[in-house]
Amino acid sequence: MLLAWVFVVELAVAAAVPFDPAREHQARPAELIEPARASSGAAKPLVVGDRSIRLISLGGPVADRLLSRIASNMGSAVERVEAFWGVDWSREISVVATASDEQFRTAAGGGPESQWADIAAVTVADQVDPAHRVALGQRIVFAPGAASLSESALRIVLTHELFHYAARADTAMDAPRWVAEGVADFVARPSAPVPAEARSAYPSLPSDIELDTPGPQRSLAYDRAWWFARFVADTYGTPNLRAYYLATSGVGHVDPLAAAHDVLGVDPAGLLARWSQWMVG
Repeated sequence: MLLAWVFVVELAVAAAVPFDPAREHQARPAELIEPARASSGAAKPLVVGDRSIRLISLGGPVADRLLSRIASNMGSAVERVEAFWGVDWSREISVVATASDEQFRTAAGGGPESQWADIAAVTVADQVDPAHRVALGQRIVFAPGAASLSESALRIVLTHELFHYAARADTAMDAPRWVAEGVADFVARPSAPVPAEARSAYPSLPSDIELDTPGPQRSLAYDRAWWFARFVADTYGTPNLRAYYLATSGVGHVDPLAAAHDVLGVDPAGLLARWSQWMVG
């Protein structure tokens, strides 16, 4: 079947996961606010619980094989997202596998080739209205290079993007992206020790500007976002991490430090002090 979406420029959103085939386990997500164009192709139905997944191939055996691998990992991805976020999100999920870098760049919103050179997947939406919990035209779009990922890395990318898909209707357009990316990694990635060289007694919160700066600084910013999300879950409990996400990213959201007082019951100085202890320890 053919799928088509009406594209609304002012509300288009893309959340992207970069990858490096040589160092896939260190892949970091990047969320970009860009317009995305509609795409269409043959769709294959898949049912996971009460969710209907449309697997859309834009052509070629590589795209078809990638969708087959995605289908085999979709059950575990849905389970992880539901375990954290709950079940009240879209019952229809669209996944698109592109056949060329040009197709992927078009679906991701255009821009220079260098912008998308290390991106494995994006989650895009045509229209978002968090006040009414509506997200229209959502789809997860995979780049051709995602076919190079190992099964575990592909599962992480899929789960990460699926969290964005689930949370999109509850996420304000001006929400801090580093919070969303850190929580998405918390849901998707298995826990791992903070590298000794990254431990710091004076860790700073990451910023969206760092997320947009290519190179080691961006990679470290994503790691810090992930570590911060893990710290909140470890220290205050996973349900409070979800509440913290909504407080910092939902309609009427507040500053991440102010949310610490409202949700976690700690003042900003206390929050940073505890995070410092977590990072060092």
